Amino acid sequence: MWEGLGLQVFLMCLGAVLCSAVAASAPLEHSHRRRLSLHRHRERTGKEGQVLHRSKRGWVWNQFFVIEEYTGPDPVLVGRLHSDVDAGDGNCKYILSGEGAGTIFVIDDKTGNIHATKTLDREEQAQYTLTAQAVDRATNKPLEPPSEFIVKVQDINDNPPEFLHGPYYARVPEMSNVGTSVMQVTATDADDPTYGNSARLVYSILQGQPYFSVEPQTGIIRTALPNMDREARQEYDVVIQAKDMGGHMGGLSGTTEVKITLTDVNDNPPKFPQSVYSMSVSEDKVSGEEVGRLKAKDPDLGENGLVSYRFIEGDGMTVFEITTDTDTREGVIKLRKPVDFETKRAYTLRVEASNTHVDPRFIAWGPYKDTATVKVMVEDADEPPAFLATSYSFEVEENAHDGTVVGRVHAKDTDVANNPVRYMIPRYTDVEQFFSVGPEDGIIKTTRPLDRETLPWHNISVSATEIGGHHQDTKVRVNIKVKDMNDNAPEFATQNEILVCENASPGKLIETVSAVDKDEMAHRQYFHFSIAPEAVNNHNFSLKDNRDSTASIYVTRRGFSRMTQDVYFLPIEINDNGIPPMSSTNTLTIRVCSCDSKDTILSCNVEPYILPAGLSTGALIAILACIVILLAIVVLFVALRRQKKEPLIVFEEEDIRENIITYDDEGGGEEDTEAFDIATLQNPDGANGFLPRKDIKPELQYPMRPGGHPVANTVDVDDFIKTRINDADSDPTAPPYDSIQIYGYEGRGSIAGSLSSLESVTTDSDLDYDYLQSWGPRFKKLADLYGTKDSADDNS
Repeated sequence: MWEGLGLQVFLMCLGAVLCSAVAASAPLEHSHRRRLSLHRHRERTGKEGQVLHRSKRGWVWNQFFVIEEYTGPDPVLVGRLHSDVDAGDGNCKYILSGEGAGTIFVIDDKTGNIHATKTLDREEQAQYTLTAQAVDRATNKPLEPPSEFIVKVQDINDNPPEFLHGPYYARVPEMSNVGTSVMQVTATDADDPTYGNSARLVYSILQGQPYFSVEPQTGIIRTALPNMDREARQEYDVVIQAKDMGGHMGGLSGTTEVKITLTDVNDNPPKFPQSVYSMSVSEDKVSGEEVGRLKAKDPDLGENGLVSYRFIEGDGMTVFEITTDTDTREGVIKLRKPVDFETKRAYTLRVEASNTHVDPRFIAWGPYKDTATVKVMVEDADEPPAFLATSYSFEVEENAHDGTVVGRVHAKDTDVANNPVRYMIPRYTDVEQFFSVGPEDGIIKTTRPLDRETLPWHNISVSATEIGGHHQDTKVRVNIKVKDMNDNAPEFATQNEILVCENASPGKLIETVSAVDKDEMAHRQYFHFSIAPEAVNNHNFSLKDNRDSTASIYVTRRGFSRMTQDVYFLPIEINDNGIPPMSSTNTLTIRVCSCDSKDTILSCNVEPYILPAGLSTGALIAILACIVILLAIVVLFVALRRQKKEPLIVFEEEDIRENIITYDDEGGGEEDTEAFDIATLQNPDGANGFLPRKDIKPELQYPMRPGGHPVANTVDVDDFIKTRINDADSDPTAPPYDSIQIYGYEGRGSIAGSLSSLESVTTDSDLDYDYLQSWGPRFKKLADLYGTKDSADDNS
């Protein structure tokens, strides 16, 4: 059920309330129907024999509309919510949610009053959808299901009309009829077009009358005056106004500018500024040269102002021509052919200028053309002599003697004075001076015999100069052809060698030769080939004339031998059958080559065949095999030789001072019974004396120390080494200097084992090695080897 608004709000919004009352009745009735429908639906869907009842709910809607742009001091009361379950004890709490809830719209949770706290603008948002619900204040449990409602913002006229696309530019043809549409302008109003007249626009023209008008409802601009001439005024500035509220007092308005340009039409004919034009031309002007210009004015633009010119009558229509300069729109009169003062001194022409494009709408305003008279005066000029022909062509025989007449040129003075003419040949056209010309009669003669093969054509110039006056001259081209004489003998077309196989059979075609001649060949003339008389009786080759300026060369013998003769020379005589006939003898070179069975040339070189005659291919193969076997034996012998052991050092009788012997043979250690000879340690000369040096000749010769052969079990190796060192230190002939020292003992504690010495020999020793047993464990292996060997020898 509804409760009314306060009296104050009702008076302020009387018009709005009247409209809202009608609009509110429908949603209210609809809400009741929906509750009834919901109630029936629940009764049908209950269990059988049980009827579900829904408690009746009563919302109170105080307002569905709020006026935009409200600027009062207090928030606007939008409406009030009230539920039947609200007993007024404060236990019922009203909640508002949706668009703008809490920011734009607030609700008193006790009374249910809804207020708008901000100024609303319908153009920003026209309506808001909210949801209201009543809940228990203590438990927040819903007392009623939520219900949705809409708050609409009521429009006021607060937006003026706007022309969004201005300023505008329009074009309309000149001379348009009254009412011709120029363009349509459209304004927009942001106010609500469905409410009142806030968005109802009316157009009017503020500036541009009386030339244009605008339709109030549509904004279409039209012409208002007839025969507006672009040539008088081309542009118009028009101001259009759009006003809302239907154009009534108090409405808001907006304006825009429209610049209208009149476009051109062909409404003006061309017009010559004067009726007669005078021009002059000198008689020495050549064809194509300009005589004068004239122009018909047309104020139209573009193709509407294009003008074409033509001669319509006159006595110089074949002498002169007129064209149109598209840039300046002028008529250009030119010479079609030269004029002669002595023949005709004046010409009269009638020129017509007309538009190229004529608008049929204005054809009644015609005619679109104009005429003028042109008078052309011919001026006298001192002209150079003129030849009777524009060029001359002559012929002269080849090899003709000097002074032969080639031809004659003729020129005359065309002026009234008719002065005499002198002829000459400019040297730059006849550098080698093959010709001369008579200065008075113009007769051209040769100065030497001419050769057609060197230069078949001579292109010269002859100048004619007027004697007296201004000495003007003119030139003419003279082309002289040298006629051919048969004065050159034919020759081979190519000078290449001909190759023939050694195994060529008789009658085989080896080549077809042809000839060339520097002279011109007459019709049905051909070359004749024959073997020269000095080679007619050759038995190697023959020739056949094919009667088509070629000849075929054939083999007449069986087989050739390059070892006997590798090149043959065949002289051939060639006759051209001309007048007079010319012939020449040319030598054909034929080379013998080696070929396979298919006559494919393998080699034409004679060097590979210098081997003695009678040596067959099998013999060559046998010789090569023997050479290979000998090389293999030599290689094998050298390899075996390198594997054979040789003494490391060969002591020679001569002095070996400063000789360095390099070797890479290592000793066999304790098991080496050949590289180390223990007898050296027991040599009396080595143990008690010294070895004589072979690299120098000592100044003093020390005698050998007396002493017998040491007993094997009494020899101490350490004492022996020390004795040798002492002897070397006291010996004035001992090192340091380049020499070879022989050491048979490597020292105590050596981990490398025994190495073979330079004095090791490969022969078996006959010394007694039993004393090695007393040398200690380091010599045990050596004592076992030699002791075992000696025992075996004794047993055997």
